[in-house]
Amino acid sequence: MIVVKVGGSLYDHPRLGPGLRAHLDSLAPAEVWLVPGGGDVVEAVRTLDRVHALGDDACHALAVRGMELAGEFLHELIGFGSDRVSFPALDLCAVPHSWDVTSDSIAARIARDHSAERLVLLKSVDVPAGVPWAAAAENGWVDRYFPTVIAGAAFPVEVVNFRRVLDALP
Repeated sequence: MIVVKVGGSLYDHPRLGPGLRAHLDSLAPAEVWLVPGGGDVVEAVRTLDRVHALGDDACHALAVRGMELAGEFLHELIGFGSDRVSFPALDLCAVPHSWDVTSDSIAARIARDHSAERLVLLKSVDVPAGVPWAAAAENGWVDRYFPTVIAGAAFPVEVVNFRRVLDALP
């Protein structure tokens, strides 16, 4: 099984649907679990928290619900469902309730908990090969908790600047 996290920063790209379908097809015959980034929905929760000081537990619950909404969007966008592509339950993932945790760490935790073959992060940034995860977190390429979750993982992590891939599509 492969866990694929789709960054919310990609949701505004007009070629996301066909590009994501092609990427998922390229992973066949592996089972794929898609983890949606929160995108603008979770950014709205961050704004509400800054204004109203909602607290970590409330924000975490709202952010996970935002990710679930984004998952429904991705399901509609890719236009297919199969036994091979599914969306894991996000609310059961044991991670700290903090803005240090994003969909990157949630995807990594799901990959660890379910013995994934690999983790693929589809993002809008490049993460140079060989950069330690702590340095990637310091640069904002992954969240601050990601290095903790991924430490000692038995699977490889692949980061793809999927925006660049989408930009290159006809």
